[in-house]
Amino acid sequence: MSQIYSFAGESEFYRRGSNPKEANIFLSLGSLVDCYYPPCKRSRVVAAPSLFSAFEEEKPVSIDVLPDECLFEIFRRLPGPQERTACAFVSKHWLTLVTSIRQSELDVVDHKTEDDSEGCLSRSLDGKKATDVRLAAIAVGTAGRGGLGKLSVRGSDKVSDLGLRSIGRNCPSLGSLSLCSLSAVTDIGLLEIAEGCPQLEKLDLSRCPAITDKGLVAIAKSCPNLSELTLEACSNIGDEGLQAVARSCSKLKSVSIKNCPLVRDQGIAALLSNTTCSLTKLKLQMVNVTDVSLAVVGHYGLSVTELVLAGLSHVTEKGFWVMGNGIGLQKLNSLTITACQGVTDTGLESVGKGCPNMKKALISKSPLLSDNGLVSFAKGSLSLESIQLEECHRVTQFGFFGSLLNCGAKLKAFSMVNCLGIRDLATGLPASSHRSGLRSLSVRNCPGFGDANLAALGKLCPQLEDIELCGLKGVTESGFLHLLQNSLVKVNFSVCSGLTDRVVSAISARNGLTLEVLNMDGCSKISDASLVSIAANCQILSDLDLSKCSVSDFGIQALASSEKLKLQILSMAGCSRVTDKSLPSIVKLGSTLLGLNLQQCRSVSCSTVDFLVERLYKCDILS
Repeated sequence: MSQIYSFAGESEFYRRGSNPKEANIFLSLGSLVDCYYPPCKRSRVVAAPSLFSAFEEEKPVSIDVLPDECLFEIFRRLPGPQERTACAFVSKHWLTLVTSIRQSELDVVDHKTEDDSEGCLSRSLDGKKATDVRLAAIAVGTAGRGGLGKLSVRGSDKVSDLGLRSIGRNCPSLGSLSLCSLSAVTDIGLLEIAEGCPQLEKLDLSRCPAITDKGLVAIAKSCPNLSELTLEACSNIGDEGLQAVARSCSKLKSVSIKNCPLVRDQGIAALLSNTTCSLTKLKLQMVNVTDVSLAVVGHYGLSVTELVLAGLSHVTEKGFWVMGNGIGLQKLNSLTITACQGVTDTGLESVGKGCPNMKKALISKSPLLSDNGLVSFAKGSLSLESIQLEECHRVTQFGFFGSLLNCGAKLKAFSMVNCLGIRDLATGLPASSHRSGLRSLSVRNCPGFGDANLAALGKLCPQLEDIELCGLKGVTESGFLHLLQNSLVKVNFSVCSGLTDRVVSAISARNGLTLEVLNMDGCSKISDASLVSIAANCQILSDLDLSKCSVSDFGIQALASSEKLKLQILSMAGCSRVTDKSLPSIVKLGSTLLGLNLQQCRSVSCSTVDFLVERLYKCDILS
């Protein structure tokens, strides 16, 4: 075969397997095949690739392969809060690790300038938005931006001790904490707050049944600056926690306790006796205290200026009597007593005499209080400026007028709400030169209040400026006219069926230069004639309520035609006679309007409302 192709030189043929040079580079070709091997240099030996190398994937190198202990050490050595925040937002796992680092465990101390303000940020989480993850994000997110100062978490079963741990370990500047309706939060979470937030000043625990005295004791020991404490419906917090607060928190100024069944006389006594010089506000509502607690309040409440007693079913007349005679409430400014069966004529008289600087008093749901007790209370409280009675059904018109005749000259406001014992005077008041300095009178839903009472008030109280007569169906046109001698500033005659155009016209003509607010909601006898008089006489009226009155487009046009009237609030809710024709008038009034109520105006179309919303962009419109 070599002769046929005339090969020459050193090239030769070799049978398979007989080439001594590179026999290993060929696969099997069979035993009878001849192959040509040209002369070449000796090839370098290269390692042959693996047969399965194409199917093998290289594993990426990740920091996640490190155990949590190593990540923890890395995170705590980061130079500042911004770097830790950036790492925390990588994943929930990293977020949990970053927020688990205590401030004392940081290897690098955060450098702060004098301009940095600690605790300037406020956050609030409600309902479904409140979770442990969100709390952790807040904890690290606020660390480098001024610090978290106020936190409120409400109504969630997805917030647990883990979320509070994140706050406690990352928010040392926290000053105010409010926890409401958090069933999964226990003492463990509160212990984290106590350990990490020593600057805490305000604590509000409401409807947190898993928190006990142990958590409150920890707060008391670690947060000496605590000044405000609110406990509501915390069934496992009692005297032990309050005693710890009394011992450790000397700056305590305000305490509010509501519906905590384990709180009794011992806890209240400890609070008052240890915070005599600091406690200024005390609220006790629906707690199982007795006359002993009121005696302690009357003796040790030397700095108390605001006192609220509500739903104290175990307190008797003796408790109020002792509290008044304790001579400890010399600085009391405001007193609220609600649904306390022990409030009697004797008890209230004693309280009035024992609180010479009291200015405001609200007595509500006291079925044993009568005219004698109210008059004696008014006589004894010479500094009293405001009296409010609610659902005191044994108080009659004689107690009302007796209080006005016998009170001090400082009484400026009197309010009666749902007092069913009030009747109309059968005879006039006895002749007297005494004139009350009363400036504000509110009588709401007292069905027996009538014209004779208004006639007596017109003579007795010539300085009346603010009058609120609501739901008085016994007052007629003649009764309202007795008030014309007063220089009225604010008038509310809502749901008084006896109010007429004549009364409104007379009031606007007499008080056009002083009247600022006029409410005639639900007075069906008021028509366009009243609006014409208002437009002609009222120069500084800013708030006008015509809801459910019998006014029409003509009356609205009259208001718009006035050059003096500069209304800011106008309500026409339920005025069915006001139609789209009033659009130009409303637009003209809108130059000064800040609020407009067109609800239930059936004759005003949606297109008109849409136009007003677009045109009166500075005005809030209800439709």
